[in-house]
Order: sequence, then C-alpha cells, then structure tokens
Amino acid sequence: MGGPKAAPADWDAWLDRDAWLAGREALGTGQFRVALTSFDPQQARELHRRLARWRPTYWPLVLSYLVIVVGDFWSNAPVAGALGWPLTVLWTWPIFTTLTGMVGIRRTRKALRESEARWSGHGLTRSEGFLIVVVPTIGRHDTYPALERSVLSYVAYLPRCFPRLRIDIVIDEGCEATGRIARLAAGSELIRIVTVPRRYRTANGTRFKARAAHYSHELRIREHEDCDDVWVLHMDDDTGVGPDTALAMARFIEEQFQAGRDAKHLGQGILTYPREYAANRLIWLADSVRPAEDVGRFSAWTGNGTPRAGVHGELLLVRASIEATIGWDFGPRSIVEDAQFALIFSARYEGRSAWFGGRSYGASPASLRDFFRQRERWSWGLAALIFNRSLQRRNRLLLGYSVMSWVVGPITNVGVVLLLGILIASNTSPETLFVIPLWALNMAYTIWMYWEGLRVNAGVSGDGRRKWWEPLAVILLIPVFGLMESLPGLRGFVKFARRTENKFMVIAKPS
Repeated sequence: MGGPKAAPADWDAWLDRDAWLAGREALGTGQFRVALTSFDPQQARELHRRLARWRPTYWPLVLSYLVIVVGDFWSNAPVAGALGWPLTVLWTWPIFTTLTGMVGIRRTRKALRESEARWSGHGLTRSEGFLIVVVPTIGRHDTYPALERSVLSYVAYLPRCFPRLRIDIVIDEGCEATGRIARLAAGSELIRIVTVPRRYRTANGTRFKARAAHYSHELRIREHEDCDDVWVLHMDDDTGVGPDTALAMARFIEEQFQAGRDAKHLGQGILTYPREYAANRLIWLADSVRPAEDVGRFSAWTGNGTPRAGVHGELLLVRASIEATIGWDFGPRSIVEDAQFALIFSARYEGRSAWFGGRSYGASPASLRDFFRQRERWSWGLAALIFNRSLQRRNRLLLGYSVMSWVVGPITNVGVVLLLGILIASNTSPETLFVIPLWALNMAYTIWMYWEGLRVNAGVSGDGRRKWWEPLAVILLIPVFGLMESLPGLRGFVKFARRTENKFMVIAKPS
C-alpha cells in the first residue's frame, strides 16, 4: 500500500522500449548527441511518478504565517517609531498579489485533480491538431549548445503525441551559428529553418525577438496555417520539453476540440529549472520563485481565463487563428513582447486562456551579471507597457501595481529595514496593529514561493530531491534574493524614466 504506484498505461505506451531505443538511435546518429532531457524508460517512469504525485502544499504558508504573526505581535512596540507610517503602507502594499497567489495555489490543486480524474485510464493521447514549435534564436555560438539541447528534446518527445508536428527555428540572415543550426536541422525532417531577411521591417518598426516572431507569424499566414486546428508553441532557445510536457499539451488541445464554443485559445504551464542546467547554485536557488509564480499568481489569472498578469515567452501555446489577429508588431520599444501579447489577448478574448500542468525545462542565468541584466530588461519593458495608452487601462493599472511592488523592493527589504532601524534607533512597528496579520501573510507567501519553487525545481532534477541544506538556505537567503530581484528592477525603471535606450540583451544559458 505504501509503495510507489505503477506507471499508468499511457506512460507505459509512451515508454515502449523498442520505440525508445529507436528514437535514441535516431537522435544519437551523425553529428547529434542525445539531449540532456532524454531519459531511459526507467528514469522517465520515476520522473512521471514524482510529477504525478506533486501538488502545491499549503503547510509552509500556514506554518510561516502563524510563526510570523505571533512573533510580530510579541515584538510590537506600543508606539510606532519614525518608520511607522512608511512601513504601514509599503509592507501592506503587496497584499493583493499575495491573495491572488493564494487563489492560484487553490486553483492549481483543483486543476490537477480534475485533469487526473478526466484522463485516468486513458491511453497515450494523440492530438489531431497541427503543432508548430517556434524557436527564435539569435544564433550565436555561445547560445547554440542550449538551442541544440532544446530542439533535440522537441524531436524526442513531441512526435508521439503530435503526429502532425513541425519545429521552426527562426534565425536572422547571416547569424554566426548558421552552419551549426543547418546541420542540426538536417538531422530531422521535423525541423525547418526560417530565416528573417536583413531587409525585413515590420509596419511598426518592431525589433529584436518580436521582429523574428512577427516574421514567422506572417509566414504562417501566407502558408494558410492560421487555422483553428493549428497550435503554435512558442519556446525560448534554452528551454526544452519532457514527456510530461507533450502529454499535458496534447490533452489540453483535445479538451479544446471537445469544448466547442467554450474552447480556450491560449494555454501555459510551469517553467522549471533542473539543477543540472545550473552554472551558479545561488542563482538557481534565487530562480525558485519563478515556478512558484506559475503555480500561484499566473495560475490564478491565466487559469481563470484572462492572463492580466502576463505570460512567459516559453511554453506559450496559442491557437494560430487567434495569434493571427494579434501578431507581434508592437513597435521599436517592445522588449517584453510576451507581456504585451497577453494584455492585448486579455482585452480581446476575455475568459479564453487556461493553465495546464505540463512543464518546460530551462536554465537559470549563468552569472549574477546576466541575472541582473535579465531582470533590468523586464522592468524597463513592463514600465513601458504601463504608460502605453494603446493598452486597456485596467490592465495597465494592475501591471503598474505589480511593478510598483517590485521597484520599491530595495527600501522594503526586511534586511535593509532592520539595518535602517538600528542606524536611526527606530522600531519597525506599524501605526496600527490591524496591518500585522497582512504583513505576516505577505511574508509567509514569500517564504512559500521560495520553498515550493525549490521543491518544483528539485523535483525535475536528476535525483528528484532537495539537498539537505537547500530548504534552509533558500529561506535564510530570501533578503538577499529580494535585493537581487529589486535592485535591477529599480535600475530598469529609472532607466525608463530617464528615457535611456534599453536593448534586448540575449544572455547565453547553460546547456
């Protein structure tokens, strides 16, 4: 009774040993190397058991809340000091984000239960839809290894669930790794190279990754692939898939075929970061927050039908006929095109997005410098969206609220506040005791994000377990992670306010 459950029939069908060996041989021939995300049947079954058992847990949130709220009331001074009013406002400010995240946790658990009940006992799901994987890449030699690892994972895992499949690698004409990418494409009839001509200009002068995405989008329209039964999977060039990804997407698409007029047009799952792809353990721990955001806040918004919190540029599944009405031509200042796409989608197709339980397998930035550059770009781009009057006002207000919570992080960081209190001989008590439960809830949710995100990332790693010291480290380092997130966020916002030009910096990810 207490032993591991047998792998279900759909997984056994997937992992037919002869088929797996044939696929491995195909991937291992010629210049190819087996993708790091390839598992032998036994490894894949064990991974499936771990992923099938996973549910986001409540207890770290509840326990943290009780400890913090008791500690805050016990240590509260009878009279607030000089920091009283600023902290009353600033430490209470993120409460809406916290409550939204908690709704997302509940929604994720419910979605996973319903999916398990709906598909229990079914065989391997094969989608009738045509799946086009779009992978834009800058095509540098330093980004090629991660691209190869990702593309090989698509070839390895997607065809079993998607008999109609094509993988489009989108490159700029004359990129430095053209030859290596061409050899990669020659290894599989599923792969097509889409080359963006140097002379290509969009109507609005869009640049960077969005320019490549829009060229690919226009090409699909010219080829009459902007149909309801065609789905576009947008992936970053460092982000791969696994067997669970393909199965979850196939089931999601089949559910939409069956839903008729209530069908969804956009879906997104969970971004994960296996330990094996991490070049820097500190940054890997800091990125624990990202899968937790997918399970919490993003699940609440996207899973409820309207992705007002934005979407990620990878593991983004969009119906081609709907994408054709939006495109990616957002202008020369667009550097967070995924968020802008989500806000336009929210305004035009309210209630038509969904969340699914599949995962993508990506890599955290390789260095602290790259981590900062990534967050700075996000902040600059999101700030530009807040003041973009072409977008719906209520969506911009929500985005502004979230960005405000982010950029004031350096002055609300608990370590900074405690140090400041010591320096000016002031306590950190609020002006009213009524906000202490709200403070405790905000902090408890932050602890939950890093705890649960680490659990998710460790679960997709080689041994599926957290190291004994990682849970303790990820909690103790939260003030450090807070500064790592908020300092580049503030710097990006200041750059935007000063009208400093920001470029789309492509960072090389570990392979």
